[in-house]
Amino acid sequence: MDITLRLPRADRTLESYRLSPPRGFPARTERPLTRVAFAAAHTVADPLADADPWLDAAIDWDRTIAFREHLWDLGFGVAEAMDTAQRGMGLDWPASLELIRRSLDAARPRGGLVACGVGTDHLAPDDARGIDDVIRAYEEQAEAVEALGGRIILMASRALARVARGPDDYLRVYAHVLGRVREPVIIHWLGAMFDPALAGYWGSDDPDAAMDTAVSIINDFASRVDGVKISLLDKDKEIAMRRRLAPGVRMYTGDDFNYAELIAGDGAHHSDALLGIFDAIAPAAAAALAALAEGREDVFHDILGPTVPLSRHIFRAPTRFYKTGVVFMAYLNGHQDHFTMIGGQESARSTLHLAALFRLADRAGLLRDPAAAAARMRAVLAVRGVDAG
Repeated sequence: MDITLRLPRADRTLESYRLSPPRGFPARTERPLTRVAFAAAHTVADPLADADPWLDAAIDWDRTIAFREHLWDLGFGVAEAMDTAQRGMGLDWPASLELIRRSLDAARPRGGLVACGVGTDHLAPDDARGIDDVIRAYEEQAEAVEALGGRIILMASRALARVARGPDDYLRVYAHVLGRVREPVIIHWLGAMFDPALAGYWGSDDPDAAMDTAVSIINDFASRVDGVKISLLDKDKEIAMRRRLAPGVRMYTGDDFNYAELIAGDGAHHSDALLGIFDAIAPAAAAALAALAEGREDVFHDILGPTVPLSRHIFRAPTRFYKTGVVFMAYLNGHQDHFTMIGGQESARSTLHLAALFRLADRAGLLRDPAAAAARMRAVLAVRGVDAG
C-alpha cells in the first residue's frame, strides 16, 4: 500500500504525507468485558433536508441508529442524547427525546445497553425563576425517559448553575430528583471546559469544595446512584473522587485526556468508562478492553496508548467543539457519507486542526480503509481551498 496526499502545515506549505496500514481491529466483541463501557454517541445530520442548519436539527435517523448498532456490536453501551450528540449545541429536548425513543427501540431486540441523558435544557436558563423551576424541568424529562423504559444519566443543568445560590440548592434539587427515580442513575459532572455555562457547578468555583458537595449527595443517595461520570480532564481529581465513593457506586471516567490509565486502574481502584472519544475510536477501544479482560494489560496499553494523542487533539480547547472531530472521524471511516453537522458545527474547527487529526488517526491505525479515508480528506480539503493531490 502506498497512499499519499498533501496535507497543510502551519507555515502554509503542504507536506506529502504517506498513510500507514490500518491495525485491523475486530468489528465485534465476542467476550464479556471487565469494565462497564459506554460510548457517548454522535448524531448524523441529514445534509439533504430542506432546513436551516443553524436553526433546525435535521437528522438522518437511519445512519444515526446504524452507528449505534456498530457500537453495540463492539460491546459498548450507548450514552444517548448527551453532549456528544450535540445536546445543547443544536439538539433540543424534543429531538433528544425522539432520539432516545428510536435508540431504545433499536436496542431491545439485540439486548443493547442504553443510558439516556436527562436534563433541564427545555427550560432556558434566563427563564428559570428559582430552584422549583429546575426541579420541575428535571422531573418532566425524567418521567418522559422512564415512560419509554429508559435508564437515566442525570445531566448537569445550566438553569441550576444560574439560579443556585450555594451547595444547599444543589442538595435540594438532586435529593428531590434522586428520591423519585425508578432505577439507579448515572450522575454527570460536566466541567466548564465543556460548557462554560456550568461554571461553579455544585455551588463553588473551587473544584475541591465542589467535589465535597457532589460526593456528599452521591453517597447520601448511594442506593439511587449507579455511578458518577466526571468530565474535568483532571485525572488526579477523578482518582481522588473515586476513592471517596460509597461501595457499589461506580466511577465512570469522562477524562478524554487520560482514559487509558484511569480505566486500567491502580490495583486498588479503577474507573469504568463513559466517553465521547469512544465514539471516534470504538474498534480500538473495544479491542483494548477485550485484552484487559483477558489479563493482557500490556496489549491494552499498546492499543489505547496511540489513541490518546488523537483524543487530546480532538478535545483541545475550546473543548466544546470536540464534536466536530468526532463526526469527522465517522466521516473518514465511512459511517456517514458527508461531513455535515447539526448547527453547521463542521465549521467549528480549522483546516489545520482537521489535517492534524487525520495524521494522528492514521498513526494510531484507526483509519479502517486508508484509501477511502484519503479520498474523503482530499474532498474536505478541496472545499477549503487546498489541493491535496
